[in-house]
Amino acid sequence: MKTFLNIGFSTLLLGLVVVSCNDDDYQTIESIAKIKIDSVKVMKDTMSVFSIQSIKTYSTYPSHCDGFYGYDYIYEDDLERTVTTYKYMTSGPCQQSSYVGTNQIKFSPQQKGTYTFRFWNGGKNWITKTIVAE
Repeated sequence: MKTFLNIGFSTLLLGLVVVSCNDDDYQTIESIAKIKIDSVKVMKDTMSVFSIQSIKTYSTYPSHCDGFYGYDYIYEDDLERTVTTYKYMTSGPCQQSSYVGTNQIKFSPQQKGTYTFRFWNGGKNWITKTIVAE
C-alpha cells in the first residue's frame, strides 16, 4: 500500500511539472527603443536629505504590444540627472489602440542642494524639473 501511494504521489508530481513547463501564454520581446516622456509629476519640489519620493513619468505607447522596459538614469554630476524611458515591443495579437503608461522613479537626495532632472521628450527636447533638498 505504501509503495502504491508513493507511485501515485510521484506520478501526480511529475504531471504538475509537465503542465507548468508547457506555458505558451506569453509574448516574446522583439525589440527595445526609446519612447518620449510626455509629462512628469513631482509630488514635492522641496524635500529633506535622505527622504524618499516618487517622480512619476507618463508616456504614450502606440499599441498594447508595447510596454515599459526601463529607464536610462544618468548622473551628470552630484546634482544633475538625465532620464530616458525605453519601451519593449512584441509581435503577436494585441490591441492596436494607444494608451498612456505611468512609471516612477524613487528619488532620495544624498546631499543638500538643488537637483536638476532632464527627462527626454523626443528629439532634442527635454522636460526640466528641479527639486531642492534641505
